[in-house]
Amino acid sequence: MDLTEAEGVADLIHAETEAQRRQAYRQMAGSLSRKYSEWRERLLRARAFLEAFIDFGEDEQLDPGVMDEVKTTVQSLHEELKAYLNDHRRGERLRNGVQITIVGEPNVGKSSLLNALCLRPAAIVSPIAGTTRDIVESAFDLGGYPVVFSDTAGLRSTDDLIENEGIRRATARAQTSDLILLVVDSSNLPELPALIDSSPQRPHQSLISQRLSEFGMQISSDQKVHLLFNKIDLLPPDALNSLREKFPSDCHFVSCTEDQGMTEFVTGLTDVVKDLCGGASVGEANLTQQRHRQHLQQCSARLDHFWTLLAGEDVVLATHEIQQALRCIGRITGHVYVEEVLEVIFRDFCIGK
Repeated sequence: MDLTEAEGVADLIHAETEAQRRQAYRQMAGSLSRKYSEWRERLLRARAFLEAFIDFGEDEQLDPGVMDEVKTTVQSLHEELKAYLNDHRRGERLRNGVQITIVGEPNVGKSSLLNALCLRPAAIVSPIAGTTRDIVESAFDLGGYPVVFSDTAGLRSTDDLIENEGIRRATARAQTSDLILLVVDSSNLPELPALIDSSPQRPHQSLISQRLSEFGMQISSDQKVHLLFNKIDLLPPDALNSLREKFPSDCHFVSCTEDQGMTEFVTGLTDVVKDLCGGASVGEANLTQQRHRQHLQQCSARLDHFWTLLAGEDVVLATHEIQQALRCIGRITGHVYVEEVLEVIFRDFCIGK
């Protein structure tokens, strides 16, 4: 059992949802171990070929295609590694929980939404603006996937020092979350006609951009923001139908207090969370820990250096970078042995026989 399999055992013990258990079981059964071992074997072979080229290239009749094979092996592995790292942290999200932050102006129903999702009074609900000052977290199982909801202070301009600190924390939490739920009061949207006139095809994006800009919130390109219209029970049927027609299907329409639209919202949110986690039933070996990611990023950086040195025909230093790349993968699984390099040299080149 290597380190990744041992980590899989620990994750299985601590798993709280079915999707987490499936991912942990695959890791315990060796899905990550096999992937990293296969990459390690290819790097080991490339290093052995380079060592043979350096030590015996002039004295032994080595195949002239040795260096071409090294380049092909390293290039193929490097491309796989970069694609693997470009995973949007799906495995880590599944292991640690998808972070969802609820934001919006005061009294739009953020705390009511959290309570409706949790099916318990997790946050205080009051008609007084600014009731929620600090972040209120609630973790639970959403369709087999782990999520952590954060209710936050209402975003507005205020002279209250404590409320301002709550707003600062709300903004900071939103900017580091996986998904932002922007809640608006559907019965109080005076800017809506102007937004629809200015952007008839994408009024939801205009509304999101306007609100986030008002709140001074900067989000990254890979963050998702979903618009949720609350208090639809206060709208006449004609006004609600008109609002639905103007906004796309990925916007949500609910009344948290009257339990209207909540089933559809939870179903849609579950699909979003599943996509963020990549789907736990897929057989791909997900990257599950920041420790793995750091070592693989270091490995990729070493391979970048390898190409630079090889282009300058410094084979010795280029070989050193392959050795360091091997060590990076070895730190994930727990082993790199010099004897294995010698074994490949003597086996594939018949040197010393």
